[in-house]
Amino acid sequence: MTESQYQWARKSLSELIDFYYSEIRPAMREAGYEPQHGRPSYEWLAANEFAGLSHTLRQHHDLTVKEFFVEEVGLGDDTPRGDGDDPGYDWGIRSDETIEAIQTYLSTQRDRGELAASTVTSRRSRLAEYARIYEQHHGSLSLTRNLDDIEERPAENDRCMEVFDVLKERLSTDQSRLKYLGDVQQFYDYQVRFEGAKYNPLDGANDQFRWEIDNRDNKTVDAEGMRAIYEAADSIESQLLVLSLGAWGLRPNEVASLTIDQFELSDDEDNRIVFEQRKNGPGEVAVLFGVDVLKQRVVDLDDPGWDGYLFPSERSSTGHITPQTITNRFKRLAVDAGVTVEGEPPTAKMGRRFWYTTYNEAVKQMMEGLEGIAADQGSSSTEIVSQNYLSEAEKRRYRRESMRDKLEAVFGNVVGEDPS
Repeated sequence: MTESQYQWARKSLSELIDFYYSEIRPAMREAGYEPQHGRPSYEWLAANEFAGLSHTLRQHHDLTVKEFFVEEVGLGDDTPRGDGDDPGYDWGIRSDETIEAIQTYLSTQRDRGELAASTVTSRRSRLAEYARIYEQHHGSLSLTRNLDDIEERPAENDRCMEVFDVLKERLSTDQSRLKYLGDVQQFYDYQVRFEGAKYNPLDGANDQFRWEIDNRDNKTVDAEGMRAIYEAADSIESQLLVLSLGAWGLRPNEVASLTIDQFELSDDEDNRIVFEQRKNGPGEVAVLFGVDVLKQRVVDLDDPGWDGYLFPSERSSTGHITPQTITNRFKRLAVDAGVTVEGEPPTAKMGRRFWYTTYNEAVKQMMEGLEGIAADQGSSSTEIVSQNYLSEAEKRRYRRESMRDKLEAVFGNVVGEDPS
């Protein structure tokens, strides 16, 4: 039986206790655990497809895994090791709820995102350090305890920012500070998207600290160059390739293996591409421009033998072209358009970076648009307005509107573009 077949949310507390005796306890014994000596570790539960227990206990029964096994089932508080288990990690955190929330997040990243063990270990270290500092300054309270109360948002924002004030002093480079910030922001994003949290308390923190990575290799194509490359695309297939990189921000390998089944299109323009597996775990990418080109590409490919790849290849064993082919085709379009970056034809990655630079500009434009609201609220900061007065949905809508306008200015109304 798989994790999804257990139907955790439908089980009452008594049914969960029965489930322990019928399913979990026998599996513990088979793995070399002695249940009378203590409770199973979260890592063991996740590895044996019982990770859903933690979520349903928190959401439906207001219990942690530790409380369930110790107080409801009656096991000891120790977590003995079974055969093949790694030594327990010394969290240095007093809140069991915080530990479980981090472990749930890391388990999802490891299993769905197929991240390397070293990557998961690094993220765990940074999240644990963040949680330890949080406890030192704010007490042994869970990191997630206030995320379902929107009225607590201003205070929680302040608490989280105080932790990064400490990290700013402890870490010597902006690069290391940004790694911590990125990992913690992704942890909170996971709480919003999958655990019912109403906000990310570190949303917009990048703009307050202004940390930057000095990387001169991050060259990109500018807006004029991207428009010229798109104008050089003389087929729907080539147009879709350019849009996948520059308007959707996909990696070359993601473009190469893109399938029509990944797209979720709707009448309200909330169009997206869904990835079950991505570099940083499962995720979605907004499609703010280019749906007409996508639909025409589907029309061109649609026949009984089509397997769904938008860039198919009959010669490849995978059924689609390679990332190198994406790069080669993008370079050829750049050469045809006479576009260079520091004297060389740009790579597909440089085309993708155009999306990031454009998105940053769109966010800045959105923040500038809040100046009027800040004045009406008697606030001196648009950042305060963004954090305390706008909902996540409103900020998302403003960002998308700004980004859509910028993409339309670059890729819209190209001469010779197929109108269908």
